[in-house]
Amino acid sequence: MSNDAEFIKCLEAIIFSSEKSLQASDMNKWLPDLDEATILKLLNALKQDYVGRGIELCDNGGYWSFKTAPELSDLLQTEIEVERKLSRAAMETLAIIAYHQPLTRAEIENIRGVATGRGTLDILIESAWVKPGRRRETPGRPLTWVTTSGFLAHFNLESITDLPGIDDLKSAGLLDRRPSVETLPSSGELFDESDE
Repeated sequence: MSNDAEFIKCLEAIIFSSEKSLQASDMNKWLPDLDEATILKLLNALKQDYVGRGIELCDNGGYWSFKTAPELSDLLQTEIEVERKLSRAAMETLAIIAYHQPLTRAEIENIRGVATGRGTLDILIESAWVKPGRRRETPGRPLTWVTTSGFLAHFNLESITDLPGIDDLKSAGLLDRRPSVETLPSSGELFDESDE
């Protein structure tokens, strides 16, 4: 290669195809005929070629890369919805609120049998499925929790009464048909008579 225009084209291709920002010393590997000072001079010339265009050549502390022109960054921003799987605790809490609303945090914990983690209700609030309801007229005036219209819309329900009942859940195979607690034998039958 004999002229600067050819070297500039090569530098442009090297930077464009690189996965990360490059230093002049990195580019020297592809253009061993040029010293770093000459590469820097050519990079500055290339940078001038991109002034006022949709992308620009940026020098960030000696590391060179192409970036979107700052005035276009708002135009190119996109929002990506990231689907997060609800934890088991969040699903249980949501189901309890949906079927027993309005109810307090203490009542949720009583039904679940475990304490509700700090983030569980936060996740449901962020999803716009649960919101604070009225305060109970009991000592301490605890806050109640209810489902939202977003919950109904997400699950394609016209009203909360459209939630499936126990029989519907059993027929769909979502609930075990056995009783949740089997009766224990009388205390006399727990031990073998020879153990006494």
